[in-house]
Amino acid sequence: METVWITGASSGIGEACALRWAAEGAKLVLTSHEPEKLVEVAAQCRAAGAPEVLVRPYDFRNPEGLEALAEEAWAAAGRIDILYLNAGISQRTTVEDTPPQMNRLILEVNFFAPTTLARVIAAKMVAAGGGKIAVTTSIAGRFGFPLRCAYSASKHALYGWFETLSAEYYAQGLRVTFICPGRVRTNISVNSLDKGGVPHGVMDPGQAGGITPEKAARIIIRGIRRSRREVPVGSKELIMLPIKRFFPGLAARLSRRIKPM
Repeated sequence: METVWITGASSGIGEACALRWAAEGAKLVLTSHEPEKLVEVAAQCRAAGAPEVLVRPYDFRNPEGLEALAEEAWAAAGRIDILYLNAGISQRTTVEDTPPQMNRLILEVNFFAPTTLARVIAAKMVAAGGGKIAVTTSIAGRFGFPLRCAYSASKHALYGWFETLSAEYYAQGLRVTFICPGRVRTNISVNSLDKGGVPHGVMDPGQAGGITPEKAARIIIRGIRRSRREVPVGSKELIMLPIKRFFPGLAARLSRRIKPM
């Protein structure tokens, strides 16, 4: 029986993955900044078949307690076989309308929090013989995208940090998987920060037309099990990934044309 720790587990992709892993009989540790929703998801996971579900609410905007959270989660679970770092926050603001404090907040949640947790858990996994760490990036982590300056920067940074983690620990049994979503029907656009620092409150049409979180979960879990380096998740928008790789000039022109909302 494997033990899986999921952050951002109270909704969207994280919730769907939790329920799917539960149905497969995994022991779960669930983390989110929404305690009440997290308790509801935990109850659904138990009903779906998870033999044990540990709930560990945490707000990733607060960096001071992250190392202690990782230590406690490992101790409570006994060990963690898969760490899925999925929590994150986006924005819907231009560069001009994005103040420095918003840049810092988004980087705190999307980059510093997951790397802090991964640093602690990776060392423990290696000492225990190996493990898997997956992290949600984005196609916006491969190229700049309008109204996403800090979000895109945070996702670009994840690639550099976790590629280094993989290079250092691969021989010791650690496998790193990048989960690269395009458009998935979640509330990420609804919860994105507006220029006033408040939730945008509207689901983008592209998001509304995306694949379901349940379909995303199937793709994600299969990719993690197979230790894939990168798992693209979405539909036709994923064509931007090979375009960026092989035709970066064309990708830049297309990114200027894509409707950002």
